[in-house]
Amino acid sequence: MTVVDASDRTASASWLLQRIPGRSAREIGEGIVALVTAGDLAVGTRLPTIRELARAADLSPGTVLAVWNQLRAAGLIETHRRGGTIVVDDGLGDGSESDRTTGARATGRGAAAPRTWATVDLHQCAPDISLQPGLRNALLESLADESLNVFGREYMTDPLRRAVAPTWPFAAEAWATAGGGTEALLLAVAAAAEPGSLVAVHEPASPGLLDTLRVLSLTPIGVASDDDGPTSASLRAAVDAGATAFVVQPGGEFALHGRTTPERAAELADVIADSPRRVWVVEDDAIGPLAAVESPSLGVALPGQVIRVRSYCKAYGIDVRTSVLGGSRDLVERTIALRSHGVGSNSRILQNALAHLVGSAAAAASVAEARDVYATRRESLRAALESRGLTVETGPRSLVLWVDVDDETDALVSLAAKGISVAPGSRVFIAAPERSVIRISPLQLPDDADAIAELADQVAKAARGGTREFFD
Repeated sequence: MTVVDASDRTASASWLLQRIPGRSAREIGEGIVALVTAGDLAVGTRLPTIRELARAADLSPGTVLAVWNQLRAAGLIETHRRGGTIVVDDGLGDGSESDRTTGARATGRGAAAPRTWATVDLHQCAPDISLQPGLRNALLESLADESLNVFGREYMTDPLRRAVAPTWPFAAEAWATAGGGTEALLLAVAAAAEPGSLVAVHEPASPGLLDTLRVLSLTPIGVASDDDGPTSASLRAAVDAGATAFVVQPGGEFALHGRTTPERAAELADVIADSPRRVWVVEDDAIGPLAAVESPSLGVALPGQVIRVRSYCKAYGIDVRTSVLGGSRDLVERTIALRSHGVGSNSRILQNALAHLVGSAAAAASVAEARDVYATRRESLRAALESRGLTVETGPRSLVLWVDVDDETDALVSLAAKGISVAPGSRVFIAAPERSVIRISPLQLPDDADAIAELADQVAKAARGGTREFFD
């Protein structure tokens, strides 16, 4: 057994990484637990800083921060303003195998049960940053580009175009980039519809889309969906009513049911093609590489009328700050003109860093792990809720779960009183839905059966109402 030198009780980043075989958040967390349990990391040992470990392991600081938070929640470490982060527990129980297993499970990927649900995002569909790849290599490689700081602007760099084009579901006529997915979607919708127009919207809408339409002075018309995606009859009714654009989620990331099938996409394209006036299509791809398979596109049949917006933030991290727009030349050129009157463009550094990530085998492995973890968390919560008699709907690759409740407001208030913030279903439907639902994002759920059971209990109580007001 090689113990940290007791003379200074400091474990360097290199010392730790030599003894931890993997580089994922789960592996680092479990590796430190194992070192503490075995006595290799004694009480009082100072750990490297977050930035030191992130740099040495080629991880994002957010990933290491998440591990540190997990270890801190389990009572293994403490962070002091001047003393750094130190080990405070060297036993994890009596040292028995069962204690060690429990300790490792409690501090691995996804962490132990949270001290408060207020620290877990169940509302905004924010990803788990501990599951995202490090950005160091991507940024360093992008700095070697000889075009950096050359006067002028590139709406899309050649490395990014070469990386992204093979992943696109149809042959794009033109390309551009924007900041995050929200900005790119706003630009695409503004390009597709004049203020005062009617816009057909695949329901339930993605978070924030209806707010975007209001900002742009657009009026939404709901398009209903089933297990195969938006129904052609509902889209035809919206087009007949005067819709000049159609915003759709082909992957069904926020759908009540399934993702759009290729057959349904072809039917929807026929509806658009049959319209006596031009109807633009905006495809919202909110998760990009996190999708297990590419979702179908209406652009296969209508390349001149479709623009797809792809966000990479949920896969690679919000600081990538680069989304891609590809498709109709007319729409892409309009988005460029709308962005700061045509003078706005993304940093070449960020564009080429994204190109590196898209082509990186290590980043792909990290994203694949995140995809599996998110699916497991979603299905674990779904099973827990259904076992309590609740009706739950979610698509096969959805980012959210929809839970039937007796009264939406009552459920939201009841959960908020417990520090649990979830989303109201009514905010993403154009007309009031047939039944009251709340939306829960499982992406940041702890990988802890007891914690998920606790959450399911609270949701079940809130879903059945019972909150009463008294005036005495």
